[in-house]
Amino acid sequence: MKIKCMIVDDEPLALDVLETFIERLDNLELVCRCNNAVEAYTCLQTHQVDLLFLDIQMPKLTGIDFLKSLANPPRVIFTTAYRDYALEGFELNALDYLLKPIAFERFLKAVAKVSTAEAPRVAPPAAAAPQPVSTPTAGPDYKEAFIYLKADKKMVKVMLSDILYIESLKDYIRVKTESKEIISYQKISFLEEKLPPEKFLRIHRSFIVALDKIQAFSATAVDIGKTEIPIGRFYKTEVLQVLNQNNLLEA
Repeated sequence: MKIKCMIVDDEPLALDVLETFIERLDNLELVCRCNNAVEAYTCLQTHQVDLLFLDIQMPKLTGIDFLKSLANPPRVIFTTAYRDYALEGFELNALDYLLKPIAFERFLKAVAKVSTAEAPRVAPPAAAAPQPVSTPTAGPDYKEAFIYLKADKKMVKVMLSDILYIESLKDYIRVKTESKEIISYQKISFLEEKLPPEKFLRIHRSFIVALDKIQAFSATAVDIGKTEIPIGRFYKTEVLQVLNQNNLLEA
């Protein structure tokens, strides 16, 4: 199965170079080339896209802001002339970060990170709703699923199966695991979108908990280890519905 690609770049030369590279590979197929984020959004609504080559510095809407706006983004390889955005790019789970001018050999290494078995990632509205990219599932590979979080100027690997709960600290989050605590500059809502919903549950505007780590619960709180975490008033109905349903399934 071919990997369906889209290029988004406001530089015609960059578009031409990437299109030429894509045409050289039998396993890639170009479905859209776009000059800006608006054109790219339209393409995503009408075409299946598995891999997005995305420029960062574009007028009106940057590539990073465009990617953040997508609920179900495809795999992304950033293409830019600026090194400064590399860290933020990888925080958004980009497959790779290509610096212009892009050599074909470097392009090949980036594309090699994409497996045809993972496509498609984004389908047109008429197709079945895809899982959000970078959202690990609860299948047999879940115990090996992980995310990277920036903490103390490093990218820290966090195994999803180790997470107990996540707490919002305004513009930061505290991720509590069985062995450590990570403080990262990140919005809890952004991280919520990346976590498998069958494994994690938002129970409060400031808390996400791992469902399999809950040891007890009431109408107002859940217990994880020695920590009692409140259930928010606006989350109460959905939270209790999920917890009671899980309890029936386990009974």
